[in-house]
Amino acid sequence: MPDPRFFEDLGPVTLADLAALTGAVLADPAQGGRLVRAVSIMAGATADTITFISDRKFVAQASETKAGACFVTKDNASDLPATCAAMVMASPQVGYALAAARLHRPRISTGDKGVHATAQVEPQVQLGPGVVIGAGAQIGRGTRIGANSVIGPGVAIGRDCEISANVTIGFALIGDRVRILAGAAIGEPGFGATVGPTGLLDIPQLGRVILQDGVGIGANSCVDRGAFDDTVLGENTKIDNQVQIAHNVRVGRNCVMAAHTGISGSVTIGDGVQFGGRAGVADHVTIGDRARIGAAAGVLKDVPAGETWGGFPARPIRQWMRENTWLARQAGRKEGDS
Repeated sequence: MPDPRFFEDLGPVTLADLAALTGAVLADPAQGGRLVRAVSIMAGATADTITFISDRKFVAQASETKAGACFVTKDNASDLPATCAAMVMASPQVGYALAAARLHRPRISTGDKGVHATAQVEPQVQLGPGVVIGAGAQIGRGTRIGANSVIGPGVAIGRDCEISANVTIGFALIGDRVRILAGAAIGEPGFGATVGPTGLLDIPQLGRVILQDGVGIGANSCVDRGAFDDTVLGENTKIDNQVQIAHNVRVGRNCVMAAHTGISGSVTIGDGVQFGGRAGVADHVTIGDRARIGAAAGVLKDVPAGETWGGFPARPIRQWMRENTWLARQAGRKEGDS
């Protein structure tokens, strides 16, 4: 279930209503009166949630799903157990996106000024001019928040944190001694869209951001909330200015990322990993503990623990340097040289 501190529950709704909304066809119309109260990913589904299958890798899990209903293509409808109602449509992800928007709504600050009456602010907190703290937010002792920063509903910030001016934080749980510099945006929706019947359709992002103790976020950097799971940055990880971390990313402890690094969605990064400036990582890649990624490298596949990679596409640094040296020699040869 999406965290109720950050998302309003708009359910339950019948499968018949969802079928009408999404254009799905119930394989068994007799199940149209069944109620679901939330969307879910396959791994966390329960009898009162609806999920979807849009990738072959989830088909194996389908026969054991605990979901009450599932958006599937016609070819996968028979893979579901009898306890799970099949909602058949050409694009199950479209069905999921429409159902998620119908069942969940993000909580946002609407016209609040200053500190909301339900916010909990501990002693010795310093608030700059123009700070907005939303309903149910919690701010720990000794934390300083700079001018015009906005702390959204339900956000929890630990003790002795430093939040600079013009920072936006929403859908986030933040530990102690976290430092977030000016202009950073924490918890905005991750980049997710699918092709609907009338064009591109945003996929609701129902996860959170978790910044553990001692994390540092540079100026104008962005950490997106998860699509359903959380985006997590481990203890003492330090992020430079203008870095992008997409939804569902998991970053370990004591990592460093230099300016303009970009991490695509669902990347897993181990402990002690280092990124040079302008490095980029493709989605669903795993980078092992203590690996190092050179400046401007483009990582398209998994990097083993302890290795140093560079170039585009990124590969082990010695291999990349040998290839560059050979190319330079070839380019410098004159016609007729042996």
